[in-house]
Amino acid sequence: MTTRPQLTATAPVRPCSCPLPLPCQCSYRQLVVARLRAATPAGLREPLLRNGHILAASSLVAAGLGSIFWILSTRSYSAENVGRSYAALSAATFLSTLGSFNLGDVLVRFVPTAGRHTRHLVLRCYTVSITFSALAAGVFLLLVPTIAPGLAFLRDPLVAAAFVAATAGYSVFVLQDGALTGVRRTGWVLAENAMFAVAKVALLATCAALALGSGILVSWAAALVVAIVITNTALFARAIPAHQRAARPDARPPERVMRWATSDYVGNLSTIGTYSVVPLMVLNHLGAGHSAYYSLAFIIADTLYAVAFAMGHSLVVEGARDPARLAELGRRMLRNSVLLLSAAAAVVVVGAPWILRLFGPEYAANGTTVLRLMALSTVPNAVLSVAIQVARVRRSALGMIGLRVAFALLVVGLVAGLLPAFGLTGVGAAWLIAECAIALPLLLTLNRWLPKRTGRS
Repeated sequence: MTTRPQLTATAPVRPCSCPLPLPCQCSYRQLVVARLRAATPAGLREPLLRNGHILAASSLVAAGLGSIFWILSTRSYSAENVGRSYAALSAATFLSTLGSFNLGDVLVRFVPTAGRHTRHLVLRCYTVSITFSALAAGVFLLLVPTIAPGLAFLRDPLVAAAFVAATAGYSVFVLQDGALTGVRRTGWVLAENAMFAVAKVALLATCAALALGSGILVSWAAALVVAIVITNTALFARAIPAHQRAARPDARPPERVMRWATSDYVGNLSTIGTYSVVPLMVLNHLGAGHSAYYSLAFIIADTLYAVAFAMGHSLVVEGARDPARLAELGRRMLRNSVLLLSAAAAVVVVGAPWILRLFGPEYAANGTTVLRLMALSTVPNAVLSVAIQVARVRRSALGMIGLRVAFALLVVGLVAGLLPAFGLTGVGAAWLIAECAIALPLLLTLNRWLPKRTGRS
C-alpha cells in the first residue's frame, strides 16, 4: 500500500467534511488551492487588478475570435453578401447602443451597492433597454429606403422582426456584462464572450456547409440567443442571489440613477460621434482606399482603447464598494494600465508593418505610420480612462461629460487641420496630440483628483 506524500500548506486549510480518513482527496484539493493562492502575486489577488485583467482579457478574446468570424465569412461568402451582412449587424449594434442609454455602465456603477435591490435594478435596466432598442430598430427600418437603400432586404416582414429582436437582444447581451461585472463575476464575462465568439464561428461553418445564403446573419443571431439564455440563467439563478445574500440588510435602493445615466450617456455619445466623424473626414478627403487603411489601423488601436476602458470597470466596482479607497485604487489602476498599455503599444509599434501585411502589402505601405501613432496614443489614453472612471464613481457630471466632449472636439479639430496637409499621418498625429493634451493636465493635477494619503500610494 503506497503512502501519499505529505503536503504542507502555506495557508490554513478548512477541515474536510467527507467521511474518508485524512489525507483524503478533498484535503489535497484544498492544499493545492492554498498553494496556488500563495504563489499568486499579491497584486493579482486583489479584486481590483484581478478583475481588471480578466475584463481586459475578455476584450482581447472578443476581438481576436471576432476577427476569425469575419475571416471565415470572407472565405465562405461573396464580398457583396459580407458587405450587406456587416452593414446590417453594424446598424443593429449601433441602434442597440443608442437605445440602451449606456445602462450597462449603470449596472457596473450601482449593482455593487444595490444589495437586495439588485434584481429589481437589473430587470428595470433590461426593460428600458429592450424597449428603446426595439423602438430605434423599428424607426430605422421605416427610414431604410431613404438613409440605407442597400439594406432594403431588412424590410421583409420576417427579416424585419428578426432584426428588431436581434437589436433588442444585443442590448441585453451588453447589459448582462455590466451586471456580471457589478457582482464581481468577471470570469463569467470572459467565458460568455468566448462562448459567443466560438458559437458564431461554429454556426457560421455549419451555415456555409449547408449553403445558407443568410448564414452570416443567422449564425450571429443564433449565437447571441445561446449566450443570452445561458448567461442570464446563471446570472439570475446564482450570481444575483449570492450577491444579495452577501449584502448588508440595510442597503438602500440606488439614488439619482437617471441623472448619472444621462450624464454618462451624453459623454458616451460624444465618443461615438468622434469614432463616426473621423472616418467620414478621411473618406471625403482621401477616398475609399485610404479610408480602408485608416479603418484597419483604428480597429487595431481601438482594441487597446477597449482594454483600458474594460479594466476601468473594475475600478468603478471597487470604488463604489469602498469610496474611501478610491484615490488609492485609482492610482494603482493608473500605474497598472500605463505599464500594460506601454508594453502592448511597443509591440504594435515594432510589429506594425508585419501586422498590416497580413491584410495585404498595400495596407502595410499606407497604414504603418498611422497605426504606430494611434498605438502610441493608447498610453496617455490610460490616464483619460482612469479619470473618467473616477468621475463615474464620484458622480461628477463635469468629469463624465466634460472630459469626453473636450477630447472629441480636440480630435475632430486636429484632424480637420492636419488631414489636408499630412494625410493619414496627420490623422494619427491628431489622435496622439489630443490624448497627450488631455492626459498632461490630468497628470499635473493628479494630487487634486486622486489625493495621495500618507502610507498609501
